[in-house]
Amino acid sequence: MPNDPPRGLGHAPVAVYSCATTSTALGESEERGRSYADARHWHVAGVWSDPDPALPLMERRSWQAVTAALSTGMIRGVVVSALTHVAADAAQFAALGVLLRDRGGFLADASNGTPTRRTPGQARRRRDIADAASGWFTQTGTCEEDGS
Repeated sequence: MPNDPPRGLGHAPVAVYSCATTSTALGESEERGRSYADARHWHVAGVWSDPDPALPLMERRSWQAVTAALSTGMIRGVVVSALTHVAADAAQFAALGVLLRDRGGFLADASNGTPTRRTPGQARRRRDIADAASGWFTQTGTCEEDGS
């Protein structure tokens, strides 16, 4: 396997990993990781999560499953929604990235956001739809009044 992470678009199989105490936070993390991977055309081969951030990373069951998947070649990279899911600070995150790179994989932080695929008019349209659904109509004069 190559030692360099794919730069940009490609069909690399990745794992989405998160660690949080609530199911809501885990769901949001998974969604962010999947979105980040999808924007780069990476195939999400699996999603793993652990419920205890206080537990050291190497002792977490799902993290062990992720590293096993990397070792077997099932995945080439790991996407996390925030570096705090796997490290205490940026230096630890960088060190973990080096460790994964030495094993033929890569580590990606999805907290910087994903490239937007929306056109400028879509945000306005979404706002208008939400306003209409809630009963607020921001456009005036679009309906003809009945003169009878």
